[in-house]
Amino acid sequence: MRRALRILATVLIVIGGLLLADGAVTLLWEEPVSSLYGRVQQGRLDDELAELERAGSTPVERRVLARLPDPERPAFAARAAARRARPGHAVGRLRADAIGLDTVIVEGTGAGDLRKGPGHYPETPLPGARGTVAVAGHRTTYGAPFRRVDAFDPGDRIELRMPYGRFVYRVERTRIVAPTATWVTRRVAYDRLVLTACHPLYSAAQRIVVFARLERTG
Repeated sequence: MRRALRILATVLIVIGGLLLADGAVTLLWEEPVSSLYGRVQQGRLDDELAELERAGSTPVERRVLARLPDPERPAFAARAAARRARPGHAVGRLRADAIGLDTVIVEGTGAGDLRKGPGHYPETPLPGARGTVAVAGHRTTYGAPFRRVDAFDPGDRIELRMPYGRFVYRVERTRIVAPTATWVTRRVAYDRLVLTACHPLYSAAQRIVVFARLERTG
């Protein structure tokens, strides 16, 4: 009996130590189990995005693009990509060296979509079309892609690489808003990108929103 109790005590100590370690890792960086899942999904999305880039535009789209003036081509390509986009599937790559961000984004902001990576708000346009492009992401789970969005400074560069073009934005400001603040995704007088995430860490009480203005396309 005493031996069994000693074994049980040892097991409980080990389990307790593992739980403490897991909690420490989560507090210092990100939740490890879901983050492993997120990394696996990102690997799959990398392959999916590469396939999109290889496929390019359809023959019909190429004929239309050939007739359009250069300034109108990004908007047409963006609308065509939006028609093909499916929830949870890759649509482009988001990069921001200022916070060490390099991740594939998916279409949709549902729970299942965001487990794979940052998600594009379907009600907003894709880069190239006029308006506010909006992307949401996790800060502590599933790879924590937006962990450091609070570290952006005005002027920092954010890049969206789509299969049909590259779009460079410059951060203008960051704001903390209520979860119900739908105005952040509204269209304004210029083309912009907004990144949204829960705030503070480990809470959904508020949202942190990064606003960035389109600087150039290429």
